[in-house]
Amino acid sequence: MDKILIPPIKCQGIKTKIVPLILSNVFIAEHGLWIEPFMGSGVVGMNAKHSKALFSDINPHIIAFYNAIKNKMITPVLARAFLEKEGQILLQKGVSHYYDVRNRFNKDGNPLDFLFLSRSCFNGMIRFNKKGGFNVPFCRKPQRFSGAYITKIVNQIARFEELLNYFDWKFINQDFEATISIASEDDFIYCDPPYIGRHVDYFNSWNEDDERRLFRCLSNTKARFILSTWHSNRYRKNEYLDSLWSSFNIITKEHFYHVGGKEDNRNSMMEALIMNFTPSCEKISKKVDLQPSMFDLIAG
Repeated sequence: MDKILIPPIKCQGIKTKIVPLILSNVFIAEHGLWIEPFMGSGVVGMNAKHSKALFSDINPHIIAFYNAIKNKMITPVLARAFLEKEGQILLQKGVSHYYDVRNRFNKDGNPLDFLFLSRSCFNGMIRFNKKGGFNVPFCRKPQRFSGAYITKIVNQIARFEELLNYFDWKFINQDFEATISIASEDDFIYCDPPYIGRHVDYFNSWNEDDERRLFRCLSNTKARFILSTWHSNRYRKNEYLDSLWSSFNIITKEHFYHVGGKEDNRNSMMEALIMNFTPSCEKISKKVDLQPSMFDLIAG
């Protein structure tokens, strides 16, 4: 694979390190549609680089941000000027300016403010309260927006902008069920929902009813899919792998998330990829018999 492209928005649980494993199992018809019902950062679809894609998310701010890039409301030049200005104020005023921007964003929903908060909040978390307000605290680094850091973010926006100039990608704010329902047998669905039994928030809530609803949607789709979820950590195992998903193929890979305030709280997790076709990897937890499809012919 080429070097992994990193999106401009930081998200907890981003799949950067396992993008190669995910994409090594993707088989999609040339005229098919790449579908992501849980966009988040968009890192997997961004690196899949398929000509036609539909990204959706229940969080309107994520979708608004990427539509702002698509519609040229956010450009590398505008982003640099904004981050340089706000970064300088942050350096002068410190933590109070972060909360000024957070209050401003919760009132107006400006996508550039969302970018600022994503890159200066604690641990790169995206979390909203019951009123839909962004409520992640400051990262305690007033010098956050150094020249090099701003250039890094601007380059990430520029790369995403370049992809949008070349490919037909759409970004929609809607529930996953509406997104999955449009899939045909030529399409490919990648799902990265909130992990059941893990930390959630207002836009990122997830319970057993959601997990079962997703199971029904993916069980009935004609498209191929890969679902990312958690398999286990050193404390417990994801019980839904046995109670819901056991009829599908499951492969696993250990992954480390930097999500704790202290290093001692930052533990590795076993990731699971669930799919309704035979994966290309050798380590398979369970296999199912699938009827030959056009994808088997495409994959050779």
